[in-house]
Amino acid sequence: MLNNIFNPKTIALIGASEEPKTVGSGIALNLLKSKKKIFFVNIKQKKIFKKKVYKSILEIKEKIDLAIIAVPGGVVSNIALECVQKKVKGVIVISAGFSENGNMEREKELKDILDKANIPLVGPNCLGIVNTKNNLNASFAPFIPKKGNIALLSQSGAIIDSIIDISRTENYGFSKIVSFGNEAGLDLSDYLNYLVSDKETSVIAIYIEGIKNGRKFLETASKVSKVKPIIVLKSGKTKLGKSAALTHTGSLAGDSKIYSSVFKQTGVIEVNSIEELLLTAKALSFNKRFKNGVGIVTNGGGFGVLAVDYLDAEKIKVPQLKKETLKFLDVPVLKNIKGRNNPFDVLGDALADRYEVVIEAMLKQEDIHCLLVIQGLQVMTEPEKTAKIIIKLQKRYEKPIIVSFIGGESFKKAISIIEKNKITNITEIEKAVKVIKYLTYEK
Repeated sequence: MLNNIFNPKTIALIGASEEPKTVGSGIALNLLKSKKKIFFVNIKQKKIFKKKVYKSILEIKEKIDLAIIAVPGGVVSNIALECVQKKVKGVIVISAGFSENGNMEREKELKDILDKANIPLVGPNCLGIVNTKNNLNASFAPFIPKKGNIALLSQSGAIIDSIIDISRTENYGFSKIVSFGNEAGLDLSDYLNYLVSDKETSVIAIYIEGIKNGRKFLETASKVSKVKPIIVLKSGKTKLGKSAALTHTGSLAGDSKIYSSVFKQTGVIEVNSIEELLLTAKALSFNKRFKNGVGIVTNGGGFGVLAVDYLDAEKIKVPQLKKETLKFLDVPVLKNIKGRNNPFDVLGDALADRYEVVIEAMLKQEDIHCLLVIQGLQVMTEPEKTAKIIIKLQKRYEKPIIVSFIGGESFKKAISIIEKNKITNITEIEKAVKVIKYLTYEK
């Protein structure tokens, strides 16, 4: 059902324009960059970006897989009736002016028209969709993000735009992006059902203000989260936030405790900010979730103490080193280090070889399921060498490693090396621990 939306061969944009800085112009320019067959519809124009323009979708002789509607809300239902007559296979309604503005009847009319014809509807009041695999940007987002394995679903188009912009400088990318707006037709659960079998998607990140069909979501999320991790950022938790959600997408934001309980019950990871959503999605795009138990390697005792404090606050175990591990650590390169615990302080004068011995020892220990490797900058610090050692050992032992290179310019090259090899760097220890908490499935 959703394949004709994400993989259409022919697309009609109703409300196309070439007037700069308009929705119709933005979508038109994005569509022209794809390799699809594009048709523009506008009752007032004869040519848009040198392409022939049709006064109605019914004038187009070819079959249309996807119709994108970007006209004033009051005429959308009439356009939808023409789409039904044309037998399009999917519709995206960008237009606003529906339940978010109190126009419930208008939204119901649109839904009924397309439901009766069994045509899937994205929106209304949305940004559109993106499929990076086929370079399809059927939205008015300013550009298409890098390809990757994260699917992003959001009730807010503005949040999608910001996330796409942020991702341009990061070492991760997206498979599918959906701005689902008011969910008059397809709802959140429908997208989850599609993505669970999407080969390009490994992680699903979601921003929501409310869920329309709670029971359906409960059943769907429980099933999907067993196959692919789902991360959710839920807004509208306060009284004012709930009111804002209603006027934004017409979504009724319920009690936050109930939502949190549902997320926990379904295996969904709930985060508290856009930054946490992105960091957790990135980490999960590189790693699978793991059991409780973290090893810490650092060249600064203070960093280790902070890490333990943060981990303990999140109920994350920091296992003591076993006899076998301590025996492995009994080597000349560590001879001047007296305290041998978890966290393990390799001391400020540590070269990369000390990191190598301790990282390998901890990765060998069975009840350490993830490693947090912290490095601050000293005169003798070797960030790039340490990065290459981390990559080598992570591949050998196949355990998740989160890195905190704490500094600025001096660590840029090392961070690039790390993340290009699908290991997450999170500069702030507290944020790194938050991500570890979200990736830990057993408390």
